[in-house]
Amino acid sequence: MVRFSRVALAYPDPRGRGGTEVLRDISFTLGEGSFTWILGPSGAGKTSVLRLMQAALRPTQGEVELLGIPLSGARRRDLPPLRRRIGVVHQEFRLLAHLSAWDNIALPLRLAGTAESTVRNDVAELLDWMGLAGKEERRPAELSGGEQQRLTIARAVVTRPALLVADEPTSELDARQARRTLALLAEMNRQGTIVVVATHSEDLPARHPARMLALEGGRLVSDG
Repeated sequence: MVRFSRVALAYPDPRGRGGTEVLRDISFTLGEGSFTWILGPSGAGKTSVLRLMQAALRPTQGEVELLGIPLSGARRRDLPPLRRRIGVVHQEFRLLAHLSAWDNIALPLRLAGTAESTVRNDVAELLDWMGLAGKEERRPAELSGGEQQRLTIARAVVTRPALLVADEPTSELDARQARRTLALLAEMNRQGTIVVVATHSEDLPARHPARMLALEGGRLVSDG
């Protein structure tokens, strides 16, 4: 479960003139096995909500509860195990430049101590699904923007996380790959993963109707 209770978030001003508030009084609950779209124009606060869901930030006010853990009271040592249960698709990819496509996907499994035989099977399956078979040894710089985005998605889902948070996961993809990505996210959701997707696209929610949270100016303006 994911719960936001009267959440506000302000980023500190490095000049010491007070923080910049980007979220205000946001409350919602996402149940187990839910699929949710987060909608809104650029600057609405979508990425800030997702960063709270990744346990990358703590709220300035209110409470964020992720998978049973309230962030306000979480100890620093509690956060790494929590983050390992959360898959993240970043807009800016954040791939490791010195690793091959194969090793970028395999890394979360290896960090979790997964048997190498399982790693080989899971990585090969995802490379094929994402249309990256044959590009296993290429490094991120040798891939197109769309291929890097697909690689980022594969890395986020390979551990079958309890919560998957995706920020504009199809922005660099053509229509065919966008449909395949949406099908993958939907399948993850059917298997029990809480899926949250932020998007500017009107087409994606139409293809997969689900709960929509609309943000504007850092506030939740619609929930339906």
